[in-house]
Amino acid sequence: MVKKGLNIIALLLTVFTAFSCKDTNEETPSKKVLKENIEIQKEKEMKILFVLTSHDKLGDTGKKTGFWVEEFANPYYTLLDKGAEITIATPKGGAAPIDPSSDAPDAATEDTKRFDNDAEAKEKIANTKVLADMNPDDFDAVFYPGGHGPLWDLANDNISAALIEKFNAQEKPIGFVCHAPAALKNVKDVNGDPLVKGKNVTGFTNSEEAAVGLTDVVPFLVEDMLNNNGGIYSKKEDWAAYAIQDGNLITGQNPASSQLVAEKLLESLKK
Repeated sequence: MVKKGLNIIALLLTVFTAFSCKDTNEETPSKKVLKENIEIQKEKEMKILFVLTSHDKLGDTGKKTGFWVEEFANPYYTLLDKGAEITIATPKGGAAPIDPSSDAPDAATEDTKRFDNDAEAKEKIANTKVLADMNPDDFDAVFYPGGHGPLWDLANDNISAALIEKFNAQEKPIGFVCHAPAALKNVKDVNGDPLVKGKNVTGFTNSEEAAVGLTDVVPFLVEDMLNNNGGIYSKKEDWAAYAIQDGNLITGQNPASSQLVAEKLLESLKK
């Protein structure tokens, strides 16, 4: 009788242990929620600097230029919706000029429509920070939207170059799309070589520039500059979405590539 009782107790202990192990190993709803909250909290800690152009004149054409709305809006909302804290700066501070062509109905996307109805984002664009006041130590990454404006100011801005160089030295993600790689023109790596030398890069193609009729208007062609600086330049067909990452350097070919650049930047921040 005693032996039988001991066997029953042993059986109950085995069953209790089995259920205890199962409870420990399985991800309960409460554990899952806690895990998701931790991930969200991590994402909320992302601080990203967006650098826009202050230049609004399209060469000697008498037309206006600036930054391309889609190239700002898509990455802005992609990162903002993941909890990123975004600061926007320009060389001159104040209002960042929008390229009128990018604000036309035929250039509209879901993201540009969202921007059009986003009073907070518009307020940020109207009151950007001064680039010289920005400290890379305060941010986890930097992103440069394109538009033709950067070809004139950011390409030759020593403050911008120094800022990119510091982000790069800190091995933080640095992202550029379309004409924005123009800002890399005079940027050096830690050895004093052009930052893009030996790096896989892309940017607005010569044929895309020809297609918009501005080859003889712009001060230089992005594709040519990247090649001349020793970059390993690659591209897809005109207007196709294409982005490439080499280490912490992320570049996209054209407006359609904005989403890909934002996604690569986001993945880099999660590592």
